[in-house]
Amino acid sequence: MLQPAQIQLFILASLALLVAPGPAVLYIVARSVSQGRLAGMVSAAGVQMGASVHIVAAALGLSAVLLSSALAFNIVKYLGAAYLIYLGARQWLAREPATGAPAAPHEPLRRIFAQGVVVNVLNPKTALFFFAFLPQFVDPARGDVAAQVLLLGLLFVALAIVNDGAYALLAGSLGNWLRGNRCFWSGQRIFAGAVYVGLGVMAAFSGASNP
Repeated sequence: MLQPAQIQLFILASLALLVAPGPAVLYIVARSVSQGRLAGMVSAAGVQMGASVHIVAAALGLSAVLLSSALAFNIVKYLGAAYLIYLGARQWLAREPATGAPAAPHEPLRRIFAQGVVVNVLNPKTALFFFAFLPQFVDPARGDVAAQVLLLGLLFVALAIVNDGAYALLAGSLGNWLRGNRCFWSGQRIFAGAVYVGLGVMAAFSGASNP
């Protein structure tokens, strides 16, 4: 099963990705700014519940790929590495928004949670991300691929909830600054792009694990 060094590397990589705010964090910040910290926390819970659906799908899908052939699994890992590099390049090339997070209308907390779930479940980019990111830390020689992916995915969700919750709390007092500060958004794009590209390059040169 998963080794301590493997878990430590995954945690470091996950934290590097989570610290740089993406679309999900912008949604959470918008909710927290417009409706308060509780709304931001609820939206974070909904977003990560939606992510859990993609993690289960990734676990089942990668297990099926491995059962088909070792070559197919290795191909998935290399394609995943290429996709991570692509995401990084897109971060660097993206235009800076005129403002940070858009204003969000007032909604009941139950609806906020449901919206977070639906938005993430119906986002194909989320599915692609987990299918690209999680295999980089899976070793088929150490046991069931589906179990490894599921454990890593749940660990990622736990870290994301803590990270997103921190953004929700922070946005309650600093939301206006986060939404309007161009230097902040420019810096986070550069940092996020570097993290994605770095992970992709590391995965590509480390080679794929043979079952």
